[in-house]
Amino acid sequence: MIVAGCDIGSLTAKVVIMTNGKILASPVIKSKSRPEESAKEVMDMALSKAGLCLDAIEYCIGTGYGRGKIPFVNEVISEIACHGKGARFLLPTARTVIDIGGQDCKTMKIDRSGKLIKFITNDKCAAGTGRFLEVMANVLGVRLEDLGALSARARAPVALASTCTVWAQAEVVRNINEGKSIEDIGASVNEAMAKRVAILVNSVGVEKDVCMSGGVAKNIGVVKSLERLLGVKIKKLKLDPQIVGALGAAVFAKEKLEGGAE
Repeated sequence: MIVAGCDIGSLTAKVVIMTNGKILASPVIKSKSRPEESAKEVMDMALSKAGLCLDAIEYCIGTGYGRGKIPFVNEVISEIACHGKGARFLLPTARTVIDIGGQDCKTMKIDRSGKLIKFITNDKCAAGTGRFLEVMANVLGVRLEDLGALSARARAPVALASTCTVWAQAEVVRNINEGKSIEDIGASVNEAMAKRVAILVNSVGVEKDVCMSGGVAKNIGVVKSLERLLGVKIKKLKLDPQIVGALGAAVFAKEKLEGGAE
């Protein structure tokens, strides 16, 4: 049984190909302006790595903001459900899942059986999303993937008065012009991000175990700040957190073939 999940996000596109619960391929690429092009490119890459052709995929589920434009899927499922399913697959004890994507942040609570029971989404503002960090990294002149490490080297983090991306960007520029170190400003960016996300998480209610999916889960500065703000240890998933949505979609596809999906 060979199944696949395809997650087309605003910043990255992911595919997971699985057989009997084992991952054969899980590439991640930068999203193109057209979701269907992103889907084709990342699926072709996955098929090449797995040594398969598209006809070998018995069932494929699409997810992510561009899921409606994926030409080869059998059906689509919301990214909220897929991230919950993927996180649960990797961490069976997960009860709270924080997914920070490129254009939104989602917090979900799942019960002991893995069923989604409550969630909240911030999709009206860039604050608390990967886009916020991307903008700030560009202003600071650092790579997005290096932003998290700045927190560990900070000596006197500054305080950002606003979590609004536009106003925070202006504050970052002002702090640079005042001679504040990149490390101290970067730490304040990570802290501001964590504070915004913590508000969403607390509105759902924190229940252990807590884990994170999405690219921001790789930002150790945000993760550490969130742990302090929430008063919990965030469990690290054993695979790339960016593929969790695609993984969940593939697990759903497997269940569809087995007749076990709700």
